Amino acid sequence: MARRGALLPRLRSAWRLRLMLVTIGALLCGALAWQLVIAELRQGLEQELLVSHRALQTEIDRFRYLPRVTGEDARIHAALNDPSDAATIDAANRYLQKIAAQTGSGRLYLLNAAGVTIAASNWTEPDSYVGHDYSFRPYFTDARATGNGAVYAIGVTTGEPGYFISARVDDPGLGLHGVMVVKIDLRPLEQAWAETGQHIAVTDKDDVVFLSSVPAWRYRPLTRLPGATLDRLDTSRLYERTDLGSSAPLLPNGSALRIEGDGRAMTLRGTPFETGWRLLAASPTWPARAAAAGTAALVLLAALLGLGLADMRRHRQRFIALRLRQTEVMERKVRQRTAELAREVEARRQVEADLRATQATLVQSEKMAALGRMSAAIVHEVSQPLAAMEATLTAAEFGLSRAPEQTAARLQSARGLIRRMQRMTKHLKNFSRREAAPLSPISAVDVARSALALAQPRADAAGVQLQFDAPADSPMVEAGHARLEQVLMNLLHNAIEAVEPGHGEVTLSIERGAQDVTLLVTDNGPGIAPDVLPRVTEPFFSTKIGGEGLGLGLAICFEVVQQFGGRLDIRSAPGRGAEAAVILPLLESDDEREAAE
Repeated sequence: MARRGALLPRLRSAWRLRLMLVTIGALLCGALAWQLVIAELRQGLEQELLVSHRALQTEIDRFRYLPRVTGEDARIHAALNDPSDAATIDAANRYLQKIAAQTGSGRLYLLNAAGVTIAASNWTEPDSYVGHDYSFRPYFTDARATGNGAVYAIGVTTGEPGYFISARVDDPGLGLHGVMVVKIDLRPLEQAWAETGQHIAVTDKDDVVFLSSVPAWRYRPLTRLPGATLDRLDTSRLYERTDLGSSAPLLPNGSALRIEGDGRAMTLRGTPFETGWRLLAASPTWPARAAAAGTAALVLLAALLGLGLADMRRHRQRFIALRLRQTEVMERKVRQRTAELAREVEARRQVEADLRATQATLVQSEKMAALGRMSAAIVHEVSQPLAAMEATLTAAEFGLSRAPEQTAARLQSARGLIRRMQRMTKHLKNFSRREAAPLSPISAVDVARSALALAQPRADAAGVQLQFDAPADSPMVEAGHARLEQVLMNLLHNAIEAVEPGHGEVTLSIERGAQDVTLLVTDNGPGIAPDVLPRVTEPFFSTKIGGEGLGLGLAICFEVVQQFGGRLDIRSAPGRGAEAAVILPLLESDDEREAAE
């Protein structure tokens, strides 16, 4: 009786443990069902995004070139040339009306150089665009500046939204300048999305929803808009008759969208397209919740039933033996897993060591490649002092007896040429040696002068002016002298190669901030294309033709600057040159620390 009384608490504890495990298992199965249904919903949303993106892009591409093609007609040029001639304007109006009817493009209208409509396809309608000033619209200012413009906006005349695509009309012979605009109605896409039960929205570059199958989402920002953005939108009157400033954001604190009647929804955002647009697709999550709850309930009931049946057939001896075997199996698995973890740790250490060695080899290889590229300019730089020194020594030999004073000056000049070559070879020797990993305090100005000295021969050979804008003091940074010198050499060589020979200018400047030091390399070259700029620091990416480079220079520079605790920022505007900034933490001197204390 005593043994049976002691056994009852253990059995109750075992049952509680089983119930807890069954509950956990049911919850895990429910979570798995949730993930499976969510994955199906996500796949459906991705397909909706793809189909909607293609439909929207196809609708826009149908009319993308209509303004430019229409603007080439002689009647359009005649209207710009003589807007006071009623017959000429009438011909342009009828031409635009005919083109709009045949293409189904919506509205076509012509703006003069001041942004005033002089001809339109809706010239006979009460809400005609003729005579209205649209110079404040971005599609007009962009077309005047770049030749093309595009923006989605609500019409200030009709109050109807649409996508405005514009193209500049030029006639060099007559000196004419105007802008042809087509307005596309994209609202049929909204109706199609709504009829198929899709929850789709399209946002502009400011994350404002302007197209949506859900009316409650339309003309509302995803997040709170800054004041500057609201002022810009108010000036351009893109969303006339709407109040974006007081509209509640659709995604407060980054949460998901909500669908009326269904509550919280899963949201996916597509990649940017057109002029910064993005597609959003949402789906209610109640199917996933229902699947998770139903699966968990079924698993829980099945597990409880199984436990009851198993407990009826199980006796005390088998239970004890089973527990012992389970313990032994678990201990063996723990030992195996511990050994596997030890092997994984050792393998990762070896991989990290190999990566460090490979990186050091790549850095050294890039140095040697840079030395090879500089070889021709260096030979030219050394040959000139040698020739000058030979002529100076020859003149000194003839003047030993005739003019000793001039001979001393010539010997002094030869000694200066020798020092110049020594400085050159010293810089090359320091640049080519393999530097140890530890960092040390160095002067940013000294490193910059060494890099400029190495780059000067190549700049002279290309006819490029090298300029150095040094600060009043000499800020200190913690880095490796040779590695930082290599970074600056790569940036200087890239800048020299980018500018036009004979007219190029490359400037290396040092700016000291409150907590960092910026070494800035700028040039007056053509700049870097926007589609290339995000990839310039990728390994093996190069825009040089004919295999002139491996595409490792900027990648290694990026990695080296990160090792110094800094960052490498590369900025460029097409046609305005490029800027490469090496930003490193400022290392305060002892005097500065004492003054701060």
